[in-house]
Amino acid sequence: MTTELIGYTDRLSVAPGESIRFMVSTDLPSYDTSLVRLIHGDENPAGPGFKEEQVESAIDGTRAGRLQVALAGSYVVIPDSDILGQLSSFTIQAWIWPTTPLSGQEQGLLSKWSADGAGICLAIGKQGALELWFGDGETSKRVSTGREMRAREWIFVAAAFDNETGQLRLIQVPKSSWPSDGSAVSVNHVVQTRPNLHNGCPFLLAASNLEPTHSARFKAQGLFNGKIDSPRLFRRALESEEIERLQQGDSPAEVAGSDLAASWDLSLNPASNHVTDIGPHMLHGATVNMPVRAATGHNWEATEVDYRHAPHQYGAIHFHEDDLEDAGWDPDFELAVPEGLRSGVYAARLKGDGQEDHIPFIVRSPRGSAQASILFLVPTFTYLAYANDRMDAAKELFADLPPGEFCLDPRDLYLDERPEFAMSLYDRHTDDSGCCYSSSLRPIVNMRPKYRHVLTRGPRHFSADLYLIDWLEQKDFSYDVATDGDLHNERQDLLANYKVIVTGTHPEYWTAPMLEALEGFLAGGGRLMYLGGNGFFWVTSVDPERPHVVEVRRGQAGTRAWDSAPGECYHSTTGELGGLWRHRGKPPNQIAGIGFTAQGWRDPAPGYVRQPGSFDERAAFIFDGVSSTETIGDFGLVFGGASGDELDRIDYGLGTPHHTLLLASSEDHGRSIYPVIEDFLQVTPVLLDRKTDNVHADMVYFETPNNGAVFSVGSMCWCASLSHNGYDNNVSRITENVLDAFSNSIDLPPSPSP
Repeated sequence: MTTELIGYTDRLSVAPGESIRFMVSTDLPSYDTSLVRLIHGDENPAGPGFKEEQVESAIDGTRAGRLQVALAGSYVVIPDSDILGQLSSFTIQAWIWPTTPLSGQEQGLLSKWSADGAGICLAIGKQGALELWFGDGETSKRVSTGREMRAREWIFVAAAFDNETGQLRLIQVPKSSWPSDGSAVSVNHVVQTRPNLHNGCPFLLAASNLEPTHSARFKAQGLFNGKIDSPRLFRRALESEEIERLQQGDSPAEVAGSDLAASWDLSLNPASNHVTDIGPHMLHGATVNMPVRAATGHNWEATEVDYRHAPHQYGAIHFHEDDLEDAGWDPDFELAVPEGLRSGVYAARLKGDGQEDHIPFIVRSPRGSAQASILFLVPTFTYLAYANDRMDAAKELFADLPPGEFCLDPRDLYLDERPEFAMSLYDRHTDDSGCCYSSSLRPIVNMRPKYRHVLTRGPRHFSADLYLIDWLEQKDFSYDVATDGDLHNERQDLLANYKVIVTGTHPEYWTAPMLEALEGFLAGGGRLMYLGGNGFFWVTSVDPERPHVVEVRRGQAGTRAWDSAPGECYHSTTGELGGLWRHRGKPPNQIAGIGFTAQGWRDPAPGYVRQPGSFDERAAFIFDGVSSTETIGDFGLVFGGASGDELDRIDYGLGTPHHTLLLASSEDHGRSIYPVIEDFLQVTPVLLDRKTDNVHADMVYFETPNNGAVFSVGSMCWCASLSHNGYDNNVSRITENVLDAFSNSIDLPPSPSP
């Protein structure tokens, strides 16, 4: 087991005068902390090397170490009450859609169960059959239907117990009714043990019980994988015909009258952690660790795919044993950001016994003001989308590589030991459903300087964006830094004080408010430098109640790691349709002039060849000092060239402005660079042979109203070429020419009249 020294912050962005807290877990007795400004994150000896600048601060010092534990797994907690504790006879009922019934693990469905065996628990047993556990704290018993459940099938489950007679009925009936289907079963028992529900335990959905940990928190046991719909609780044993009526969809209040104890409608408040009891006693609850809301229920008719239009058909919640919204660690230290601290990318550096960790965060300019004319917009939503990437997609892409060539960073190997840190939006849960929520309130081991991604064998995302920070420092540009979250929250108010916005290498995940703000900025004369690839791509939402959580529903089209389930393409947090912005009528070409076209991670990356547009007088300032014949960027720290990883191209049919100048294009990419699937309607020889004109990166320039402009490079590797030859190269020169002109509000040559 790897020695642990890891942490996270309670926020990703902070302004001077505000505070940020740091949560740390370590098995070391002590560790040292200091504040550093991060400048260059790549240790590659072919480049300038790792750079950080220590900043004297109040967090400097030595601290006592302690281990902290993240408690993964989603469920619902309904607090204990007299109504629950006084139950003797009862019926519990629900529809379930189990995804791992044969996992060999016990999975709680509806329970009020204590660790000493008091109470009741309706569960899936180790053999995959429905069970009821009941006990008085001294004696407990389990009754099973003895019939395996099938995965991904709606099943009506119920247990009715009469305390006076000891009669117990256990029912397991699949919704489907095939000839000779023997999976439906109802068993009857007479039992002597009487369950004691006056056990002080809460009522749970999707877990069997809670056990205390060394802290004040509780760990859920017997976590369930799958959906639960229409859970109900009654204060007597219902008759067989009454249970049949519930199965047929009759109202529980009409069936049982005043004997209805609780009826939880899981379709209500899908953007919240609130779980509503529409029964007479209002036994409301709350979700823990953010299970998937707005999920299709047992009665979904496949006639409506927007849950807001048919909420009664979306009465399910999808639970996972590996969900995590908040690691819940206690803070170890806090930094009050001093007034006057320059905007930048910072980290709390932890060191001890040869171990080191950097916990990164952004210091923005004071709220409502700017310290520079340039804003570097850090793509933190992309970082969250890839947070703790378990490499599921990468392992498929590189399945044919010889052993030893698929090399993981040591942080990835450490992550393999920490499944409780949850996963990225590119991974699947243990039940094979896609992960659609990602939270910043957990250790994110791949959002670190020095991290080397398996796809690029070098920096990607956070560590790659430090290439740009380093270059800005070398070229002595004055700049501010802010995050996607800042732009989402403040919109055009954030951008109003800047002349030019510079993106990171992979600004892939954008919310509707962010796009609206950027469009307004450009319409008002702002200028954009898009220095990456595959930008403005996925529809992204931020949870209004939990701003540390982003949501992405992959939809069922486009280049993607998994499909959303049918009927589950709308975001629970905002109600908007997920998928690609391209399929929402906002392709990235409309913003940046180019859009995602190809990706690949094996062959070397070529440079760019100048195109006729680069010789237009409108582009003269861009190529000042650049030879008319030299290849642009046939060098770099990632793949050896400026045009690699993920690429963008011009497409007028997708909204590229018609006055856009094509400045340069990459050529002769290797066969490992694949076109994106959204450009094809069917498999054709062109696709199979990979002989498509779409596999290249385009560098473009166009003017926007009021003397604004956009410059885009169309490659995630562009910034990895900036430092080549001591920062004296054509990639660096072009970038400097544009940023000089854009940030100084130089009047740009007008575009030709249409």
